Amino acid sequence: MSQESKRETEQETERAQGKRQLLSVVVSVYNEEQALDDFYRETGAVLKELSWDYELIFVNDGSADQSLSILDRLAADDPQVKVISFSRNFGHEAAMIAGLDYSRGDGVVCMDADLQHPPECLRDITKALSEGYQVINMVRTKNQDAGLIKNLTSAGFYWLINAISDVHFEPNASDFFAVDRQVAQVLKESYRERVRFLRGYVQNVGFKKTSLFYEARPRVAGQSKYSLKKLLAFSINTILCFSNMPLKLGIYAGMFSALLGVAVMVYTLFTRAGAPSGYATIVVLICFMFAMLFVIVGIIGEYIAILFTELKDRPVYIVAETRNVKKEQ
Repeated sequence: MSQESKRETEQETERAQGKRQLLSVVVSVYNEEQALDDFYRETGAVLKELSWDYELIFVNDGSADQSLSILDRLAADDPQVKVISFSRNFGHEAAMIAGLDYSRGDGVVCMDADLQHPPECLRDITKALSEGYQVINMVRTKNQDAGLIKNLTSAGFYWLINAISDVHFEPNASDFFAVDRQVAQVLKESYRERVRFLRGYVQNVGFKKTSLFYEARPRVAGQSKYSLKKLLAFSINTILCFSNMPLKLGIYAGMFSALLGVAVMVYTLFTRAGAPSGYATIVVLICFMFAMLFVIVGIIGEYIAILFTELKDRPVYIVAETRNVKKEQ
């Protein structure tokens, strides 16, 4: 047995005896070749200071650059680095789910590879996990890379979804979060939607939770992988997944149309001027009614599209290859 295998066996024995705990750090990677070495160096330095054992689970989400080659090198040099490589790009959410599926830790942390999520926060996270917290939301207080428009749209999104959903979402909570083994198991087994919002599930799952606050760092390299179009589609899917309020717009639109009809009737009776005349009036009313109708039909179509995606039951992700990984059953 090699020295590394012997050390890993001893650590597993100690964990089984309750002497040490294991922290799984899940990192989504998509074209992050410029950031990976810096992330590994900084995060590894923090993890080695902790009283917990650790595993770094990098999920390569179909990167088109040299990210996989760098991850292969890191995994060859460090047995605590685990690599899961997808057959193609499945998206950030799928990458985090895969990391959860392959995690073995008593605590699981999800974070990004661009160092916007400060590795030093891992100290506070492990402390909170040791205190018995099972869900830890990392709330961003400041983002130096986000402009005014992005901050306003983010605030507007959280205001809207909190207004129409039964679930309360922590504003500025990010994909940087931690859960304990029990919660991770719930997410593995019960939250397998194809159209998903993982940070929403984490906030909705219950259990003993707390929030920690951090200031996002500047991105160490590269740029955001979320375009405005992707963010809009993601926001719409999130709202539809966590609220049925848009489906009720048809009822409200019908009530509004009925009130509008009554108002026109009362106007006609009191003015004795007959039905309102004029080409412009008719065109405006018809356009308004059809606009409401098409919006409602479009909303119903979006819900049907989500149902269709779920009914097809295709895999959330497909793993092409792994390094240093043994999936926990």
